[in-house]
Amino acid sequence: MKKAAILVLLVMALACAAMPATAAAKAGWPEQLKFMAGPPGGNWFALGSAFADMWSKGVLQTTSSSGGAVSNIINSDNKKGDFGFSNTAILGAAAKGEQAFLGRPTKNAVCMANLYTQYTYFIMRKDFAEKHGITKLGDIFTKKIPVRMATLKPGTGSEFVVKTLFQRGYGISYKDIKKMGGSMEFASYSGGADLLADNHIDLFAFSVGRVASVVMNIESNTKVVILPVDDDALKALSQAYGTVTFTVKPGTYKCVTKPVKTVGDYTCVVIRKDLPDDLVYELCKTMWKNKASLAKAVKDIGELNPKEAVPAGVASHPAAVKFWKEAK
Repeated sequence: MKKAAILVLLVMALACAAMPATAAAKAGWPEQLKFMAGPPGGNWFALGSAFADMWSKGVLQTTSSSGGAVSNIINSDNKKGDFGFSNTAILGAAAKGEQAFLGRPTKNAVCMANLYTQYTYFIMRKDFAEKHGITKLGDIFTKKIPVRMATLKPGTGSEFVVKTLFQRGYGISYKDIKKMGGSMEFASYSGGADLLADNHIDLFAFSVGRVASVVMNIESNTKVVILPVDDDALKALSQAYGTVTFTVKPGTYKCVTKPVKTVGDYTCVVIRKDLPDDLVYELCKTMWKNKASLAKAVKDIGELNPKEAVPAGVASHPAAVKFWKEAK
């Protein structure tokens, strides 16, 4: 019996050895890749698992782990991970050694692709806006109006954009807002919406996709307006961190009756610059080829397109630039 068991194990081992690997490493490639997604339960975490499975089958064995917009850049830069999700503007700050990366500019973390758009919404209670004659975001600061504000938690893409827009675009800090008699709170999407509905805050600011259910839920419970961002402020943030200007078109939401300019950013994949060109090219090629199936995991990935995949003001991997130019 013992000899038979050993024989069976030997046959199984030989059979497994004879089976082709899902995706094999080529000369100069690492044996496997580590993809850093987002917190469990979110879109990034779900999409990270779909990415890892796709690349494992088509390019090279890839594992997916939890992560965050800031930590994924740091870990790519110091080779604790190979690539992962972040926001393009945060990557711009990292390259300059600013904000969360103060004094520690990253050199090995670059963009592989902009995936889908992130709009930053500054949503104010309509009664408060009318009472104080607020028609755009800058009115709050020029008129020194005490506004109770909220955004998402520090370290998120939303909080980064809000804080840096205030600093770069208006020369305002959270401390200055408090000196004006206002306040700044940090909450989840649902928590901020509840604070707005209950009149505990006057303004809720956050970044989210092109058409967001959270905005629809807010306007279904509360009469609100979406404040446009001043052109000079948009330009200042763009020059600093590579953000763009997006326009919320009339009819996108019930509360939008005329075009509203705001900060535009992207969910992106940040990757190690020192990974081989032919590997990165294949990663991009496989992702583009499987766009439709990836969109089943997270609908927003359907926005991926070669014209927007390479950011204008942030460094990209040369092999990624090559692929997206050829894919146009």
